[in-house]
Amino acid sequence: MSESDSDYCLIDVSRPPRAEGPPYARCVLCQEPTEYPESYKGITLCPVCEWREAERTSCSG
Repeated sequence: MSESDSDYCLIDVSRPPRAEGPPYARCVLCQEPTEYPESYKGITLCPVCEWREAERTSCSG
């Protein structure tokens, strides 16, 4: 069975802009610093929680 690009689930997720430097926003799950500016209004996740969330919500087939 061959797979093409259309076989994958693509979820359109907007990401906050990366911060140039401190202060960084805190992760909403574990409170660790994220890569995003503190001024960003919205849900921010640290790289570890972002990875876990992507695993949890990924399409399986």
